[in-house]
Amino acid sequence: MKKHASIIAGLLAGTLLAVSAPWAGEGHEHDAGAETESHADAGGHAEEGHAHGGEEGHGEENVVRLSPEQLATAGIRVEALKAAPLPEEIEAPGEVKLNLYATSQVTPRIEAQVVERLARLGDQVKKNQPLVKLSSAEMAEAQGALIIAAREWQRVRKLGLKVVSQQRYLESRVAYQQALSKLLAYGMTDEQAKQLMRGGNVTRADGSFTLLSPQDGTIIRDEFVVGQMVEPGDLLFEITDESSVWVEAHVNPTLAHQVKVGAPARVQAGQRWVEGKVAQIHHILDETTRTIAVRLEIPNRGDLLHPGQFVTARIAVGNTGEPVEALPLEAVLRSPDGDWQVFVEKEPGEFEPKEVELVRQLPGIAVIEGLPPGTRVVTRGAFFVQSELAKSGFAVHNH
Repeated sequence: MKKHASIIAGLLAGTLLAVSAPWAGEGHEHDAGAETESHADAGGHAEEGHAHGGEEGHGEENVVRLSPEQLATAGIRVEALKAAPLPEEIEAPGEVKLNLYATSQVTPRIEAQVVERLARLGDQVKKNQPLVKLSSAEMAEAQGALIIAAREWQRVRKLGLKVVSQQRYLESRVAYQQALSKLLAYGMTDEQAKQLMRGGNVTRADGSFTLLSPQDGTIIRDEFVVGQMVEPGDLLFEITDESSVWVEAHVNPTLAHQVKVGAPARVQAGQRWVEGKVAQIHHILDETTRTIAVRLEIPNRGDLLHPGQFVTARIAVGNTGEPVEALPLEAVLRSPDGDWQVFVEKEPGEFEPKEVELVRQLPGIAVIEGLPPGTRVVTRGAFFVQSELAKSGFAVHNH
């Protein structure tokens, strides 16, 4: 009985082992397959992600496109890169002054009263634009005299020398010309005088007249009030063309002989250098500074320079050293990863950042390497281009 029990127990145990072994194997194989599939999927996704990331990071065109309006507004300048000797310069302190050759003053020529202001400080005015209306007793008398003289001359001229004597003819003509000249000398324009005569109404001779702007420009002074009595020569308006200014650079007399009229010059306004030229050289020493004033003519784009402002001036007096590739300092910028870069023109209005090596830095000048000669580079407005590229979402660098 015990023997039969042992045999039955052994058969049961063998049956259980035979049944359980395949399931254990299946479980092991399934886990391994799943693990392998998981790794494969992970690897596949990783590779796919890497490929996608690479395409996204490097496939997009790292170019900024600007419209003609943007180029004009930002003052973008593009120049071909070329090797040239660095200029030898003299540095001197300077002061910004009005360009007197582009400045006018508006003053009355007779005693008058201000009736109406037609322009204000800071206004941009055009040539012959009305500025102020005045009234004067002297002008009223001159206006009446012109109307009478013009009528008489018109009547005599119609009659002609066959009817009137030569003396009367000449007297009438001279009286008309004198009356007209007096009115013009008092401050009326030729066109205003013609309008007065065309009216032919003596009641129009009320003594009022309008002073006009002698040039295009900006009103920088207008120190008067309505109702004020003004004398001949009193300043009513000062108008200047701010597109260019003068800088009086104070140069050591021992170096002044090296400066030539027309030589390139530049001044520092804040962090920017503005290029211009030598316009004139004074020949009298300044009694206070014992220096010679060199007048520089500087374009004033963007209204960076203002009269009375102190600046540092550099005047070119020759070239020195071996030819190098140099750009304005503002053309070379730091990229987000810290490298130096410039913007290269691919097509008109299309710019791409290119990394360069900054070899040497001088006041306002950067000596670079890394670009072939002839490459068209943004030399003015590079910061604007970089800002527009950053707005577009592209990386602002190019290895």
